[in-house]
Amino acid sequence: MSGRTEGGVVERGCHRPTLITTTLTLLPTPALAHASDRGHVLLLPTGYYIAGGALAVAVSFLVLALLPPATLHRFWRRRLPLFPFADTPRTIISVISFAGFATLVAAGLFGSRDPLSNPLPLTIWTLLWVGLAIAQGLFGDLWSWLNPWYGPRRIESRLFKLRGGEGQKSRLPSWLGRLPAVILFFAFAWFELIYPAPDDPARLAYAAGLYWLLTFIAMLAFGYRDWSRRGEFLTIFFAMVARFAIVERDEHGRLALCWPGSKLLGAAPLPASGIAFLLLSLSSVSFDGLSKTFFWLGLFGINPLEYPGRTALIGISSFGLVLTFVLLAAAFLLAVILGQRLAGSRHSHGEAAGLLVPIALAYHVAHYLTALLVDGQYAIAALSDPFALGWNLFGAADMQIEAGLVAGAHSAWWLWNLQAGIIIAGHMLAVLVAHGLAWRLHQAPSRAALSQLPLTMLMIAYTIFGLWLLATPTAG
Repeated sequence: MSGRTEGGVVERGCHRPTLITTTLTLLPTPALAHASDRGHVLLLPTGYYIAGGALAVAVSFLVLALLPPATLHRFWRRRLPLFPFADTPRTIISVISFAGFATLVAAGLFGSRDPLSNPLPLTIWTLLWVGLAIAQGLFGDLWSWLNPWYGPRRIESRLFKLRGGEGQKSRLPSWLGRLPAVILFFAFAWFELIYPAPDDPARLAYAAGLYWLLTFIAMLAFGYRDWSRRGEFLTIFFAMVARFAIVERDEHGRLALCWPGSKLLGAAPLPASGIAFLLLSLSSVSFDGLSKTFFWLGLFGINPLEYPGRTALIGISSFGLVLTFVLLAAAFLLAVILGQRLAGSRHSHGEAAGLLVPIALAYHVAHYLTALLVDGQYAIAALSDPFALGWNLFGAADMQIEAGLVAGAHSAWWLWNLQAGIIIAGHMLAVLVAHGLAWRLHQAPSRAALSQLPLTMLMIAYTIFGLWLLATPTAG
């Protein structure tokens, strides 16, 4: 499970990987989900990749700066109409999703203790946090249908003749903004990246069940819509990612194809708390990659070849998670302020925040890609036998796990190229989105280009950082 739990017990039989693979899961090291061999990656000309990636982002800025604003405007406005899609089954699907969630929590409490055999950690950390995020970035807001609170809240409001706060004045103070979601997302990131055993089935079941209950109470107190938009971090994160999708649904329910990121141009400027949420989503993934590098561990005198495990690093890792967020936020704000000075404008920082979405999604996909490829297979098998009772509900309980997908020189080559390409493409699309926002805010082309120059420099630097994270040696 991507090196989350320190130790574990493998309970499944011989249909699982070989004895060597099974033995590896007993150690406090990453499972094969993160086992793209860095030794093989280092044999690749990574320096050329990094230089090429930085150059690609820089050239994208130069090319877009020379394009006429009207051309860019026509590009973003293009749509391919598809068909209407009604909201009618949304409540039913959400209730089914809630029932599935309740079953997974029960499996976490009463099923296998092995994180690679229990469907709860595999579903939350792999299918939800990785798979659904990718699906949202491609197809739009699927989470609004799978949300396990929407259906129960609708049923509760009909039974008790309540409106759930919709159409009423907000009961959350306006000055809070999305601060509740920022705090909850930080707690989620800390639990995932720093807590010693985030994929222990029983502990995760208690945490997930308690979060669902507290969120439902908050929705009763503040209204479903208000808390979903300002307090429930999963809904906010997935809605953010869905703005990058190539599928758009208008107010009449009609679907259409659009360019990736085009919906970001029509989004309202984010408040400071909304910007903080975006930056935290990016910085947390970046720190996850940084925290096990030889460089980071060496700063604190830790021998990376004798990785002490999560428990011994709780303080250092907590400090690092906060530090990464603070440094990224400071760099972003400095770039925006410098852009304002160069362009002679006073637009809010929230106007520029849209460019962070493709970068955050790209890092999310690149970082968790290997986890999805291997742990996704474990998830399919575990869902066929959720309580480890010998069931085979979907015919996949005995499937062979192909862990070799991410092991060896050949796998390292194609994984590195794919991950590097995703990061570079994310930054190039961010440049494209940034220019679209700049043309909307500045009438003069020269001012629009100048306003984006510091942000482009930041994106070039972050491209280099991201590719370095993929190539540098790691421990644990």
